[in-house]
Amino acid sequence: MGLFVDMGIDLGTASVLIYLKGKGIVLNEPSVVAIEQQSHKVLAVGVEAQKMLGRTPGNIIATRPLREGVIADFDITEIMLKHFILEVCKKRRLFRPRVVVCIPAGTTSVEKKAVIEAVARTGAKEAYLIEEPRAAALGAGLEIFEPCGHMIVDIGGGTSDIAVLSMGEIVVSCSVRVGGDKFDDAIIRYIKKKQNILIGERSAESLKIKIGSAFPGSRSLTQEVRGRDLVSGLPRSVEVTTEQIAEALNEPLSIILQGIRQVLERTPPELAGDIIERGIVLTGGGAMLDGLNKLIARETGVPSYLAEDPIECVAKGTGKALECLDLLSGTLITTRSMTAAL
Repeated sequence: MGLFVDMGIDLGTASVLIYLKGKGIVLNEPSVVAIEQQSHKVLAVGVEAQKMLGRTPGNIIATRPLREGVIADFDITEIMLKHFILEVCKKRRLFRPRVVVCIPAGTTSVEKKAVIEAVARTGAKEAYLIEEPRAAALGAGLEIFEPCGHMIVDIGGGTSDIAVLSMGEIVVSCSVRVGGDKFDDAIIRYIKKKQNILIGERSAESLKIKIGSAFPGSRSLTQEVRGRDLVSGLPRSVEVTTEQIAEALNEPLSIILQGIRQVLERTPPELAGDIIERGIVLTGGGAMLDGLNKLIARETGVPSYLAEDPIECVAKGTGKALECLDLLSGTLITTRSMTAAL
């Protein structure tokens, strides 16, 4: 006989995290699927598929089914979700779990329906959707059910969700389709333009993590990067500095800052007062960019700090949402409410 256990899923552009009630985070794998083109056979999912990104022969594609926080390929997303849920259920002999899934704040009703259907087809007993900033705030330990303002900026792989919460609900929010992936793209474009070298996504991500910074003067490091010379077509390596990465990231970061300003401008005065007192909380993998909290504090005049375990905040928040479903149930989208609305 299997166990009935509730499950929370952070369905991210970069990675999928699964939280089990009473167990914590039991799975953290990249949102990548490798497929054989002719037969459409799935060869690998998660870590194994990520190793193939940019390194596959012509008949195999390693793809990310979620782009900019949205399901770009419904069938592959369903395959990936099924694979991860079954992996977790098999290990623990679980049976038809109730599932809470995170979605970006700006998700359309069509996209919500796609997520609900994908989860329902994995054999879940009931599926609930929660907005990422709400889950991130819960996971960061904020008392969102109190009648006071909390501001959260969740920077994921594909989207950045900015929201002000009070009494368990989102008061003002904004979702910009800029995240960690756009940071990597900006680094690739910058090095291509300035150094005439084409580098891969993984090299760009390594530069961002190891020497990157959002705040000029926060650190000063260099790293060697290898790529293909666009003139000779031969492999070449160059030294890249923190200052160069900061310059490359200027454009995507300014879009996130613009979103933060928009939300602050639309925030009711009483809640704005609470935010100045409590500060802005940053979550998500993209928020770990060196000096980002300093940049946001300088540009907005509001203190900003990084949450504990920023990558796990959303997944932990889905777990907390499961624990307080009675407080949230009226504001969550469920399998039943989606069916009734359509």
